[in-house]
This record gives sequence, structure tokens and C-alpha cells, in this order.
Amino acid sequence: MTFKATNLTPRIGARLETDLPSLLSGEHAGEIHRLLVDRGVLLIRGIAITDEQQIAFTQTLGLHGDHDVGVIYKVSFDKAENPTHADYNYGNFSWHIDRTDTDVPPYITILAAKRLASEGGQTEFANTYAAWDDLPDEDKALIGNLRVVHRVEASYREALPDPTPEQLAQWRTHAAKTHPLVWHHRSGRRSLITSMSGCEVVGMDKAEGDALLSRLMAWATRPEYVYLHEWQLGDIVLWNNTGTMHRARRYDTQCGRLMHRTVVQGDEPFDTGRAPLAA
Repeated sequence: MTFKATNLTPRIGARLETDLPSLLSGEHAGEIHRLLVDRGVLLIRGIAITDEQQIAFTQTLGLHGDHDVGVIYKVSFDKAENPTHADYNYGNFSWHIDRTDTDVPPYITILAAKRLASEGGQTEFANTYAAWDDLPDEDKALIGNLRVVHRVEASYREALPDPTPEQLAQWRTHAAKTHPLVWHHRSGRRSLITSMSGCEVVGMDKAEGDALLSRLMAWATRPEYVYLHEWQLGDIVLWNNTGTMHRARRYDTQCGRLMHRTVVQGDEPFDTGRAPLAA
């Protein structure tokens, strides 16, 4: 069975040369986990995968009970494909970590490309481990104990600055969550919890807090931390949601772009003071 990894950039991303039987066997699941921690994002190119096979591959990497697990979520603005949550995709145009509206976010997200935009639609990934590691010591001391309020509606302030009352009502069904600005992982490593959903630094003046969050976002998305993925049909991309941010570049929302998404739910809370999920 084929399995080889080649780095895509010095700081983030690797391309896997493998085949479908290798993915479905689970034989290399341990190495995939290691690479996701080390490289953040993995690209598998040129493998046509069905929904059933994508779910089976996802299951080789681990599952923990969550409504997103074991199902295909269609990432599309096409309401024939995604009739109830298409508007949520506007938030994908801003840098984010998936599910900051929860205490324990997904660990791995997997996308399979089904239909592409003729222009735009690339996905960018940023290494939030490396962004923390390279921060000057004075910034590490400044932010080490800070906490940030995250709201779903804040994720849309770039893409939809004037939302409808219906959109606001939908987003506000998700309660605000407060997370540390620095994720203290069980491994001993640290990463930044930077996401467009972050909108208020607890205990800090609004203007000062906004300036800090903007500065950290600019730092975490410097070119050396970012991998830009140009999609091709047959691509499978998976990433470590606990150590990267991502965003889609703008594209025509009427173009029919379609990605099939599966997730491996995590068991590591944003706030390590909280108890993890039971396996």
C-alpha cells in the first residue's frame, strides 16, 4: 500500500501520496494523526471518493459523539444541496477555527471537492502553533492569561456587514462562548485561538481589545504561516482544527461550488480547565 508525505511549505502542509485502499484500511491512521499535529494540513490528490468511503475513512481516524460525526455536510450556497444552512457559508470567507460556539471543537475536518468555482474558491490555512511559537516574549506575557468572547454573528462582520433580521436571529440561536486567547494543549504545546468569531477581550477596553485581536490576526496570517490550496476535482484535504485557522477566498456564490465535509470530533476543550468529552 502506498503512503508517502512531502511538505508543501516550510511551516505548514504536506501532500500524501497514497491510494484509496490504504485510506480505508486505517493502516496509516497513526501516521496521519502525527502529520496533522506536525504539519496541520494534509492534501490527497487524484482520488475519487464516494460519500460512503469518505465516512469510512473518517471513521478510521476516530469518532466521538457529535451531530456532525458520521454524516456528510454539503458546503455549498446552492439551496438544492444545502437547503437550511447555506447562509452559514458566508462565514467561511473570514479566518476562523471551526465551532468556537462549542466548548470542545472538532479535531479533524475533511473536505472532498465535488464541484469547483471557475474563479476564486481557494482555501487558505494558517498554522496557529507556529504563530504562537514565534510571538515575541512580551506579547506572550501580555496575552497568556487573556480570555475572549466568541459570537457566531461576529464571524460574518466582514462578509455580511448588514445582515437581515432573519440572519441575525439564526446566528443568535448559538450562545456566546468565552475561550482563552492561548490554547494550552495537553501535549504541552500552545497555539493561538484567533478566529473572526472573537469579538471582545474580557476586562479590556473595547477599542484596545479590538486592536489587539486585529494585530494578532495579522500576525497569525503572515505568509510564512499560510498554505494556499488551489482545488482540483478529486482533492481530499484534511486539517487539524485545533492547530490551524482557515478561510475560503471569495467566489461567485451562484457558481455551484460544492465540498463534502466530514469531521472527527475532538476531546480537547478550548479551555483545558474544562473536563473533556468521554470517548
